[in-house]
Formats: sequence, C-alpha cells, structure tokens
Amino acid sequence: MNATSTTSSSSTGCGSDSCACAGLAQPQMASVNGIALHEPGETMDPQVLRERAYTELLRQQGVKAGLLPRYGGLSYREPDEAQRQIMEAMVESAVEVPEPTESECQRHYEAQKNRFIVGQALHVRHILFAVTPGVNVHALSQRAEVALLELTRKNVSPGHFEKLAGELSNCPSSTQGGDLGWLTPEDCAPELANELFFQSDSRWGMGVHPRLVHTRFGLHIIEVLGRRKGRLPEFTELREQISARLTLQSRTTALRQYMLVLVGDAKVEGIELEGADSPLVQ
Repeated sequence: MNATSTTSSSSTGCGSDSCACAGLAQPQMASVNGIALHEPGETMDPQVLRERAYTELLRQQGVKAGLLPRYGGLSYREPDEAQRQIMEAMVESAVEVPEPTESECQRHYEAQKNRFIVGQALHVRHILFAVTPGVNVHALSQRAEVALLELTRKNVSPGHFEKLAGELSNCPSSTQGGDLGWLTPEDCAPELANELFFQSDSRWGMGVHPRLVHTRFGLHIIEVLGRRKGRLPEFTELREQISARLTLQSRTTALRQYMLVLVGDAKVEGIELEGADSPLVQ
C-alpha cells in the first residue's frame, strides 16, 4: 500500500532549445488528494515534507468524519492546536490497543531475560576500523580480518592487542591500547550492546571475540577483560514495566496500520509514503 510519486509531463523545463533549463527536470509538486504541500519551486526537507503529508491525511480524515471544518484552499495550511487535539483524539478512538494478558507478559519476560538484567557490566577493549565516507569497505574489512586472525592465533604475544590498537584503531581509546573501561548496555551503541549483553546464548566469555562486530561506527575487534554478571529481577518486579512496553509496541503497530490505510486510500503525488513515519507513530 505504498503511495509513490508520479511523473508530470510539464517537468522538463520551459520548452525552449536556447534556454539553459531545457531538458532539466523540475521538482514535482508534492500533494495529497490535490492539496499542495509546498509552494511551487520550494525545496523542503524530506522529513518535514513527509510530516506535512501525514498531517494533511489526518486533517482530511477529520473532515470526512465531520470533526473538522472543510478547508477551501488548495495549499497546505498548518492546523492550530485545537485542530491537532481533535485529530489526535480521532486517531486514539480509531486505534484499539488491548491490554496484554498475564501470560503474554510472562512469555515476554522469559524470552527477553537478558535485557532485564540490572547491574551487568563488561570491561572491554576494542580496535575500531571506522567506516567513513569514501572508504573502501571491502579493503577495510580485509584489514580488520587480518588483524583479528593475528589476535586469535595460538601463543599470541602479550601486549599485541594494545600494539595493534595503537597502530590501527580509529578510536581515541587507541592511545590506551583500545581500553574502553567498564561498560553497561546503556554505554554502548545499540548494535554493540546487543552483541555484548543481549544474546540469548552467551556466545563468548572472556578474551577476544572470534568475529568482527559491526556497528554504525564501523568494524570492531572486541576483547572482554572482565565481567560483572548483574542480577535478574523476578517477573513480579517487572510486571508493570513489561505490560507498559507491550502496550506501547501494540499501539505503535496499530498506528502504523491506521496510517497505511489512509495512505493507501489517498492520491499522493510527488512524495513516497510508507505509513510508518507519521509523527503519531513516533
């Protein structure tokens, strides 16, 4: 149910062979059911434009439901606070979010135990091969793999990790041999926290991790120097927290589906909408 942009026949310049604009595509007007989302020729941030599109979809739905007055213009107009409240109430009444049952909360607890542990921490050092604009990722990955092989072979010399960190790592910690100190899940990028703390099977204990770890910053060689296991609270201590989390997840899914229906039923031009980026979903 994606609404995709269409190509206008008038978007190829002024038509004069002598004009510099000949043959150059001009930005197509973005609109929702004929309501323009910006002024002709105006360039807008894509995220702002998407938010306008979703707001306009909701405004038109409010008009259709008799909750908002009809708007006679053909250009987007920012709704006032009273109108926004009406639109939010309309969505809330349309989206049903059932309260999770006791068994659903219990299953979530059992499946996500590693994420509920409190007080856990790891003493970690790493070598970062940063992925930056223009970098040859394949060559970077090969260099990282060679370094990892050096560090995981038998009888690796003491201090070799620190030496390679000082030579290769793109992290300021390279001056301390790659030592990051004691980390909790909250101290890490989500991808690293997931790899270090949240795997259902403990895929490595102490020492150098046998695989490169990929995060938004690049490729990491990780070594665990120390571990604090922490404590897993009982289900009864977390019941309300889990219920709130599952309710939020259900609400997000329901809002996404609601917006997908509106997008699918509308004539959306000049912009791509998936239904998942609505401010209400955020």
